[in-house]
This record gives sequence, structure tokens and C-alpha cells, in this order.
Amino acid sequence: MKIAIIDYNLGNTYSVANAIKYLGYDVEISSDEKKIKNADLLILPGVGAFEEAIKNLQLLNLNNILDEEVIVNKKKILGICVGMQLFAKTSDEKGNHKGLGWIDGNVKKIIPNNLDKVPHVGWNNINYEKTSILFSRIGDMNNFYFDHGFHFDCEDKYKSSFCKYGDIKITSSVEKENIFGVQFHPEKSQNAGLKLFKGFIEAIK
Repeated sequence: MKIAIIDYNLGNTYSVANAIKYLGYDVEISSDEKKIKNADLLILPGVGAFEEAIKNLQLLNLNNILDEEVIVNKKKILGICVGMQLFAKTSDEKGNHKGLGWIDGNVKKIIPNNLDKVPHVGWNNINYEKTSILFSRIGDMNNFYFDHGFHFDCEDKYKSSFCKYGDIKITSSVEKENIFGVQFHPEKSQNAGLKLFKGFIEAIK
């Protein structure tokens, strides 16, 4: 099982890699087309702004490489935080920007009631579908670490989990065929995050 973490100069790549290596899997951080094509699973992490993220992918031609591997060849991919948001059609963060367009939806600013601060930072419980590959092997663990000011607004059929923040529901994970994404950071979520990584990888092997 070869795992490639996409290196586009924006993301928590080494923390993700260290978590997966700790579990005993073969993982490599790379932007090389050949290595991406040879991988069995792709991971697209992300920390920062949507605009910079999509521009970095385009500068490295990774948007086209990922389109071929994920959309044409149906290779499985896991997006994390901004990496998940890049799956959307568009984002409203600092203007209007086109995403990879793999999942119908828009990335919008979190606007909860005035009792909650934005960005949404810290631990939060999620409500998830146990039939999802992402959560089928984590037992009752449902507390994960979040750090984001924008959320993925998409159709319910693509949502595999949500969390509550103030008076709104936030999409905490998405799933569409071979495309998976989480808004939270498994690599920062201690045992729950490690169990999610391990369960997901084992489920798709």
C-alpha cells in the first residue's frame, strides 16, 4: 500500500506523514507526477487560505495530475481541512475562486451566533454515518480537532458527518465515490485521528 501526500507548499504535510508512518505504512511526500501515479492512495492536506492553495496546485500542474488520477482513474483520495475544501466548485474566501470542482458545493464563511468565535478552533464532537468507510472502524470515538474559518456547504448526499458550532451545522466530512474529505485534522486529534487513519487505510486496501 503506497501512500502519497501531495506536496504543494501549503499544508501540514509532515505531521500527516509522521502520523501515518507511526501506524507502519509506506508514505511519501511528493509533487512528482510519477510518484503520484504509482501511489495507491493520495492525501491532500491543507493549512491556510483557499486562494493560495488552488494557485499552488495550478503552478505545479497538480490540478491536472489529480484530475487524471482521481476523476479518470478513480484513485482514492483523502482531503484534510483546506485540502477537503479544494474539492468544491468555488470558495468565497477573500473573493470568489474556483476549486477542483469534484463535489458540487461552495466554501463559505462560518457565521454562527454571537456567542461563538470565528475561526472555529479546538475540539468538537462530530455526528457521523457509521456506514462510511471513514468512520466504520473508529468505534465510538467522535471528538476531533478543528481549525478553520470557512466551511464546505454542499448537498446532504455528500456529507458523511457534521458538527454543531453555535446555532449552525458544519460539514465535518464529505464522501463521493472515491473522494473523501475531513474538515478536522486527524493528525492533531490524538488516538481518534490515528484510529481514523488506520481504519480508512485498512478499509480500502
